[in-house]
Amino acid sequence: MLLHIRHVTGFSYDGAADSSYNEVRMTPLTLDRQRVVASSLEVTPYALQSTYRDYFGTIVTTFDLHDRHRQLEVVAEATVETFHHEDSQHALDVTTLNTAPWNDQFVEYLAPTSRTAMSSEVLDEFRESVASFVDPRDIVDAAMSVVAARMQYVRGATLVSSTAQEAWDESKGVCQDLTHVTIALLRSAGIPSRYVSGYLHSDPDAAVGETILGESHAWVEYFQGEWRGVDPTNGGDVGLRHVTVAKGREYGDVPPLKGIYHGDPSSALGVVVEVTRLS
Repeated sequence: MLLHIRHVTGFSYDGAADSSYNEVRMTPLTLDRQRVVASSLEVTPYALQSTYRDYFGTIVTTFDLHDRHRQLEVVAEATVETFHHEDSQHALDVTTLNTAPWNDQFVEYLAPTSRTAMSSEVLDEFRESVASFVDPRDIVDAAMSVVAARMQYVRGATLVSSTAQEAWDESKGVCQDLTHVTIALLRSAGIPSRYVSGYLHSDPDAAVGETILGESHAWVEYFQGEWRGVDPTNGGDVGLRHVTVAKGREYGDVPPLKGIYHGDPSSALGVVVEVTRLS
């Protein structure tokens, strides 16, 4: 598929901001299963931009504003080609994954974080339920089933700062929460797992040229000799309609826009994501 994405976000201030320092993670990556044809990032008010790749390989754009401004708007656009990627036939089993070389290499994707920590009661129960499984994918499927049975997708039920445990206790959340819970379960069973943010073309029946209003999306990648993606919110594998932007241990590593500023109180402008299938 050839997809065009337009993502608009930012902040407005009650009065004005004297200065601000910002990081943006809104530029898709070129990977085995997707190729960025074109991308752009426009900031209003105008600011000089600098770009680098962070520790997790995400493209980060930084900029500073030193003039007073009442509003900050960021518009990211990209055209991305997605295609099928065949999984490697040299998959690792659970026993191999739990040996020292792999544990050491992926320690950051095995340890809990502030947003993926869950109670020992929940994790012990899941770990015991999959103790006899040899294939990591079977554990992934079990985790997805647990999340699907326990949690409902409900917008507004949680906050961006909510933890996996809080979402689990509420039995509801959004894609961020379902992803955090799935990661917590998989890590407890020794499966290296990471948080992926990006976009999803949500309507498989949309006509070419039709624009779909959406949101940023989140899903899981787990390691089984190579990284493979699954989408807990939609209960299946990551496919042609997913576009990857950022990766990390949890949401805190991948927010689309974050920064600090000096000035009056601010509020989010709101987020607009438009995804158009071009072919």
